[in-house]
Amino acid sequence: MRHSSTKPTVIIIGRPNVGKSTLFNRLVGKRLALVDDQPGVTRDRRLGDAELAGLEFQIVDTAGWEDEDAESLPGRMRKQTEVSLEDADAALFVFDSRAGVTPLDEEIGRWLRTQEVPVILVANKAEGRQGDPGIYESFSLGFGEPVALSAEHGEGTADLFDHLWPIIGVKAEEAEQESEYTEEDEYDEDAPPGPLKLAIVGRPNAGKSTLINRLLGEDRLLTGPEAGITRDSIAVDWEWVDPATGEEREVRLIDTAGMRKRANVVEKLEKLSVADARRAIDFAEVVVLVLDATRGLESQDLKIANLALEEGRALMIAINKWDVAEGASSLFNGIRTALDEGLAQVRGLPLIAVSAKTGKGLDQMLAAAFELREAWSRRVPTAALNRWFDDAMEANPPPAPKGKRIKLRYITQATTRPPRFVVFGTRLELLPKSYERYLINGIRSKLGFEAVPVRVVLKSPKNPFKSE
Repeated sequence: MRHSSTKPTVIIIGRPNVGKSTLFNRLVGKRLALVDDQPGVTRDRRLGDAELAGLEFQIVDTAGWEDEDAESLPGRMRKQTEVSLEDADAALFVFDSRAGVTPLDEEIGRWLRTQEVPVILVANKAEGRQGDPGIYESFSLGFGEPVALSAEHGEGTADLFDHLWPIIGVKAEEAEQESEYTEEDEYDEDAPPGPLKLAIVGRPNAGKSTLINRLLGEDRLLTGPEAGITRDSIAVDWEWVDPATGEEREVRLIDTAGMRKRANVVEKLEKLSVADARRAIDFAEVVVLVLDATRGLESQDLKIANLALEEGRALMIAINKWDVAEGASSLFNGIRTALDEGLAQVRGLPLIAVSAKTGKGLDQMLAAAFELREAWSRRVPTAALNRWFDDAMEANPPPAPKGKRIKLRYITQATTRPPRFVVFGTRLELLPKSYERYLINGIRSKLGFEAVPVRVVLKSPKNPFKSE
């Protein structure tokens, strides 16, 4: 029966007393397996959660392989090893490099070559080059170049990772993605996306409620010249007919209280309104920040935009009152430049000129909002993601501060909505912020996330081979 864990399973196989349990303990980071020089100490399979440079898998420590009758104790132990192999995604065939290849090692090798499980040959006890003759001798086993390591002293982690990753890396990624989801993140990516949750935000009196009334074709929301007239966030379910396709598409419009500069938020009621607008952003998928064309882009607008991006929402900008704007072309270009400078992390946000009074640009705004949600929900196939990752590192390799090489191993997309990526490697604490921005900009420009907030997390776990 296959183990319930979704992580890949790696089994350690070898004759007695070659250091299998010591390797197991190194990989799990705990002394779960009894270690002793007496052969045959491990009689049952032991399972542990292992991590190697960010690569997570389940490791199985097995009894030493004995050439005995199947009904004897050693024979039954051997049978347990054979059963374990049926569930494994990879096998570490461990031999003692100082002792060289023994007849029992050769027998185990012959049996493993008849199995379908990928085998990595591990030359243990190879510290100080004492195992070199045994390593050269082991090529006769037929598994290629062995991984030379010392489980006891903590040497050989990089080579072991490089051999394991091509075999179990994809499955480990899938397990990682599955475990990264929280209850808030969980949803069926293949299910219909449902109504577009569209929050309308902006400074007071930018025309937000008037804009929604124009979309709905009715005076559903109270409007007027007084700033802050909308005290509560109001959600309105509605169907928009896409003029390009004639398709009816469901929208949930959320009108929010106007957001003022913090110094001007003095009334308790208005403070509650700002808090409500923050909640509306949190529950939205796409946020439309409405600007007043007669006032241009102000610092408070950038603060509201940053709030939406910090919450991981997809963001677009609508310049309202375009019908009364002066110097329209220079105004539009000026706002575009200011946005790209003030929101450098998401250059190229959709910027659309609209008029709530005449209806100009509103269909264009909604079409862009649906496209934005699609990008916000996009998952990049693992193969395409790592192809881009390899190309990005080849074009601009990570720096080596003070001669210390930073090794980026691989990347995985942990979540969507917003898209979040995890980069695994070593010495990532030395990686400059500029290189993180290089990766984020590459993800956005090359993988279709141009106007979407992208998260990149660096994961450089404790090295399980490091001597304690």
